[in-house]
Amino acid sequence: MVTKEKMIELADEARKIADKAYAPYSNFRVGAALLCEDGSIVTGTNVENRSYGLTICAERNAISTAVTQGKRRFLALAISTPDSSAPVGPCGACRQVLSEFMPPDAPIRFACNSSEFIDTTIGELLPHDSLHDLKK
Repeated sequence: MVTKEKMIELADEARKIADKAYAPYSNFRVGAALLCEDGSIVTGTNVENRSYGLTICAERNAISTAVTQGKRRFLALAISTPDSSAPVGPCGACRQVLSEFMPPDAPIRFACNSSEFIDTTIGELLPHDSLHDLKK
């Protein structure tokens, strides 16, 4: 079980890493902090491209970084969007990739430029995930 304190730590790490985002086109920075099964935290930011479809989301950046470090199982995720006045959840592509590596009950927190945040799970963000349904 992921503690409340660990979720706060993840949110803090996501907020810090968002400052390193490369977002010259949208001016919408995103940071992600991923809690790995071994207790380590891996972060990622969005990296935009003028060919917008080539943009890399913070969540997928964090997953890719963790995988290159040999990590394959993740317990929780926090996302920070400091340029938004309301919490913004992961896009559909990120939800799909997250579901590949996280169990449906894995907690996810997304926060914005205020103290407001939303706590949910990957299963709530991507219900009826066929990958997990097939394992039943």
